Amino acid sequence: MAKKLKEYYDHEYLKFLSDLIAGKYEDFDKKTFFELTTNIEEFEFNQRQELIATALYKSFYLDYEDTVAVFYKILGEELKGNSGAFSEGWWLWPIGKYVEIYGEEYFQISIDFSKELTKRFTSEYCMRPLIKKYPEASLKILYDWSKDDNERVRRLSSECLRIRLPWAKKLYTALEYFDAYVEILTNLKDDKDKYIQKSVANNLNDLYKEDKDKFNFIINTWKTEKNISKECEWVIKHGSRTADKK
Repeated sequence: MAKKLKEYYDHEYLKFLSDLIAGKYEDFDKKTFFELTTNIEEFEFNQRQELIATALYKSFYLDYEDTVAVFYKILGEELKGNSGAFSEGWWLWPIGKYVEIYGEEYFQISIDFSKELTKRFTSEYCMRPLIKKYPEASLKILYDWSKDDNERVRRLSSECLRIRLPWAKKLYTALEYFDAYVEILTNLKDDKDKYIQKSVANNLNDLYKEDKDKFNFIINTWKTEKNISKECEWVIKHGSRTADKK
């Protein structure tokens, strides 16, 4: 029987993570870390992530910036392509949760780390508090990321803006800053990476459920372009799946 996702974050995982951190930061308080997570197996997935992130916060005797500097040291090699987040990079989830919970007041530090984290795992969850608090600054960066050479960074520029991202509270930046949102998706609509295509399509599907007029504006604009790409055609079709059911 296959392990449930939550079961990967168990006592064995906690030892692995604490040893990795202690190898780069010798003052990491393992005793406190283990005491705070001793009952981890009683909790569900999201609670485990929050428990580990909180335990990390209380086991570092460093400020936020210096703590993140330690996290940089344990990230490891970048993943190839847009796959592998959950088969190889899954162990980094509590690190992203730490940034999500504690990084909101440190915009540039958290943004920069999120870009590096997504190259090994994914960062859409730790990006969302930053986007909500600093929408204009975030959107400018996401626009640049939508043209980045790294496909994982390009995907992040779309995925973190989804209105209805699973396991996350709704984020309405796409509606409130619609012009900037359209520019980002337009940069990605012809991307040859299938994971990016799926992210843009999921954005459109979310958008339809919130504002059909805005959805139709994007779809109609893209459909009327000359020499529409096969990638964009797929994005439109997959992004219209809820609309087509209606």
